[in-house]
Amino acid sequence: MKTNHKLPRISRLLPATLCLALCCACTQDPENPATVQGIGDITFANYPRVDGSTSCRHLHVIVGCKLLNIPYTWLPPLVNEWTVVPRQEDIPKGYETFFHEHLKTSQTHGAFMNLIDGNTDMILTHRTLSPDEKAHADATGVTLTETPVALDAFVFVVNKNKPVESLTVQQIRDIYTKRITNWQQAGGRNADMQVYTRPRNSGSEEVMRELVMGGEEPADFPESEVGAMIHVFHEILYNEDAICYTFNNYKELIARRPDSDVSKIAVNGVFPSDETVSNGTYPFIAKVYVAIRSDLDKKSMAYRLYEWLQTADAHTAFTESGYIPIKK
Repeated sequence: MKTNHKLPRISRLLPATLCLALCCACTQDPENPATVQGIGDITFANYPRVDGSTSCRHLHVIVGCKLLNIPYTWLPPLVNEWTVVPRQEDIPKGYETFFHEHLKTSQTHGAFMNLIDGNTDMILTHRTLSPDEKAHADATGVTLTETPVALDAFVFVVNKNKPVESLTVQQIRDIYTKRITNWQQAGGRNADMQVYTRPRNSGSEEVMRELVMGGEEPADFPESEVGAMIHVFHEILYNEDAICYTFNNYKELIARRPDSDVSKIAVNGVFPSDETVSNGTYPFIAKVYVAIRSDLDKKSMAYRLYEWLQTADAHTAFTESGYIPIKK
């Protein structure tokens, strides 16, 4: 039976998340952080301006903590998302607001626009330029250099009372083009699907179109477009017939919950995991990119950080952020 309670989103999640905040310990021991070989003369004063997507927010905070030698911890949410928090007492006087103001999260589209317009030095995202962003870059005479540095799984999520355990790539395309509209058509129960999507220019929506759809144009699901990534989980939590997509790292670290009320499904019979991403057997492997303006001064600290993120010295930061570093 389909369940879709009409409680407000925030009130639906508050009891569980308050319990989570009170009961869960942090996952990083700030007294014993893993060290990295960093950039010798990088400081709070010369650290580049960094922006990025919601799904990469914890990555650039952890990178900053590693390079500036500041321990960090994961903070459970009061309402929505887990966050990475630097240990405030180790931040030098005068830089108390550094991590909040200098390492920004303007979401994917906003981060690209800030980079193109010169309002940030570097961004970390799950995708490259969208067509709209490229048009803006072309109009302003700007080109970007976009380099993949880590891997993640692009996953499809359903309610814990799974309508199916696995879908094929073609079935997913058929769902998002409305050729399949009932779970029975995909081997599940007789129930109409509730298909959720993300807005154009969001990171997950553009990755969905490029990585999954194989050149097909998704159907329009205007009544089911989900704004913030975390709201994907709000909708699926209370709708047994729902399906949407996200990044595995975001689900497992940022939107993690004490129970498995939102489940991942396999694709072509392969379940998304670090192992199936590392060995290339999972069909939808997304890349994490570091992007800079192509005219960035190669002697600048921003360019040096861009280069450092491509080295083995950065791998600890990637793995502690839940990603699989690309080894070169």
